[in-house]
Amino acid sequence: MSNQKTTAEEALAFHMEPAPGKFEITATVPMTTQRDLSLAYSPGVAIPCLAIAENPETAYDYTNKGNLVAVISNGTAVLGLGNLGALGSKPVMEGKAVLFKRFADVNSIDIELDTEDADAFCNAVRLMGPTFGGINLEDIKAPECFIIEQRLKEEMDIPVFHDDQHGTAVICAAGLINALHISGKKIEDVRIVLNGAGAAGIACIELLKRMGARHENCIICDTKGVIYQGRTAGMNQWKSAHAVNTKLRSLEEAMDGADVFLGVSAKGAVTPEMVLSMAPNPVIFAMANPDPEITPEEAHAVREDAIVATGRSDYPNQVNNVLGFPYLFRGALDCHARAINDEMKIACAEALAALAREDVPDEVDMAYGRKLTFGRDYIIPTPFDPRLIYTIPPAVARACMATGAARRPIVDMEAYEVSLKSRMDPTASVMRSINARARNAQARMIFAEGDDPRVLRAAVQYQRAGMGEALVVGRDADVRAKLETAGMGDAMAELKVVNAANSSDLEAYRTFLYDRLQRKGFDRQDAHRLAARDRHVFASLLLAHGAGDGLVTGATRKSAHVLELINHVFDADAAHGAVGVTVMMHKGRIVLVADTLVHEWPDQEDLATIAERSAGVARHLGLEPRVAFVSFSTFGYPQSERAEKMHMAPTVLEARGVDFEFEGEMTVDVALNVAAQQAYPFQRLTGPANILVVPARHSASISVKLMQEMAGATVIGPILAGVDQSIQICSTTSTANDILNMAVLAACKVG
Repeated sequence: MSNQKTTAEEALAFHMEPAPGKFEITATVPMTTQRDLSLAYSPGVAIPCLAIAENPETAYDYTNKGNLVAVISNGTAVLGLGNLGALGSKPVMEGKAVLFKRFADVNSIDIELDTEDADAFCNAVRLMGPTFGGINLEDIKAPECFIIEQRLKEEMDIPVFHDDQHGTAVICAAGLINALHISGKKIEDVRIVLNGAGAAGIACIELLKRMGARHENCIICDTKGVIYQGRTAGMNQWKSAHAVNTKLRSLEEAMDGADVFLGVSAKGAVTPEMVLSMAPNPVIFAMANPDPEITPEEAHAVREDAIVATGRSDYPNQVNNVLGFPYLFRGALDCHARAINDEMKIACAEALAALAREDVPDEVDMAYGRKLTFGRDYIIPTPFDPRLIYTIPPAVARACMATGAARRPIVDMEAYEVSLKSRMDPTASVMRSINARARNAQARMIFAEGDDPRVLRAAVQYQRAGMGEALVVGRDADVRAKLETAGMGDAMAELKVVNAANSSDLEAYRTFLYDRLQRKGFDRQDAHRLAARDRHVFASLLLAHGAGDGLVTGATRKSAHVLELINHVFDADAAHGAVGVTVMMHKGRIVLVADTLVHEWPDQEDLATIAERSAGVARHLGLEPRVAFVSFSTFGYPQSERAEKMHMAPTVLEARGVDFEFEGEMTVDVALNVAAQQAYPFQRLTGPANILVVPARHSASISVKLMQEMAGATVIGPILAGVDQSIQICSTTSTANDILNMAVLAACKVG
């Protein structure tokens, strides 16, 4: 299990920085010149207005309606927090909006309606219909959620979907398809017990009945026991629809001999004795959050044959709504659906189930730190499987078209799947992958600059995120004072603070350092002073002697100076093949630039080494390397003595027999633009380069900082590659999150 811990202070800071909230609006068209403004607004905007007025369907062509979903709530049932009101629900709705964007590239706006009156709520949403391509209802208490959804589905001609009901139902159904497949049972034969008769529970049982489960085989329980025909206490029309003719009265009685348990109720609702009484190969979906009705450990302790799923990410088989709603809406929006019907939900569930039975890509295995194979511990795909975006929406769209709910059917499904692949932002999956691998590695990370609040915050986050143990180099009193000032005084008990004064190995460190430096102009006293007083050197000595698994430094001193100090302990220089590789992420593209740290003016041999080291970093990040040696010339023109080494470097790589694509010399536009590459049909790259090897460190630094400042690229690095130990050097402008990212890279031994 994961031991992740998030503090209130961290959560508030996350929502406040760098700007309040979780998203902003950006223009998709140029807005620079007067002509741009005239086309975007008056007078140019009149033309599409008239076109839409004449033919409303063209709104999908001329506006963002076709890729815009409203996330709407009144805050009456916020997560597990209850009725927080409309404003109190806004952070959750913003979060749902960014999930739509992250997982399916669906634009989304959160809308919080300050009313608990179902009529007022429905009227408000219905009147906003022309704006949106779909409505996602969220966190509305039962039974009003049933009334609201049903009315809006009847009154609106766009998809209306209450995720708390149907999102859970779809993922539950997908998991159950595979669980029954493994246990050799059929849905029409199994006895199903549901505990929790709220929105999600009712939706789950209704969808399963649509898929073949028999009414008489489905027993629903609530806080008052079994919902049976004739019961009057605590009943409503939605519960009554699922009442069965039975003598069973308690959950314990219902569980005896049951094949399937579905829980959307409360922690501890199921006992080991209940599990023991179930039929052979029982299926247990304990989906209460944050704590399940029974944990997998408790269930497996009494029934090794049980297939268990929960709503938590730290157990196998997570029933996670993010596997469903983004892709349901993606498929619905892309064929301009009038509704999301049961057939579309079932198609989504069946596609998810089928995906889980396929071979899992290496990058997914890498992200989760283990080999995922279809079976009892893997019946539902993981939320970060890159195949979801181009597997689930086509299945949903086909069902939409087959049921006549599509306004504009997709003619070329193959082309549609290709277009979906291009929607995924690879940067998110890369960061997810390295974070998951870091948690699996459980590296002891040395943070060299314990006197800096940013470093301390990163160290605390590293440990609380379950990455491993954080060792902070600093004085106890100083670390304590800075943590308290930062509002994290309680973290002092969690961190391990180390320094020369409390190290029993200082003499061994001094001897080691003197042996390395005595022929480099350092006497014994110099070496002793460095070991005892310089935190960068002391931290490096800790790493060299196995006190930690990785080192992060550089937040308080210039990188060149820090690298010089590290070289007192390690061979981290150009002569020994060290290289600095910076990762740039921008608009869904990842490009590595090297060397940004070590080589001042590399020759062709150095450039070839830089390319090899960069290719290694790329593969650590899950990318297939395509290297371009970039210059101001392309394949020898214009000729220049300064471009000669870039021309010769590919020849050096050829002689080394490397196993990745490379080409050069070429200008940056040829390296990154496939259309520009077509002018050179002989060139060897099969796509845009993702590694740019530049002529000198100064040009690398200028390129990276220009992209960072002018284009807003996310920059990670430089990553130090080619050194025996895992060391990463931050920049002095790093935020706590930047430092944490470098620690994660060090934990994964990237480079």
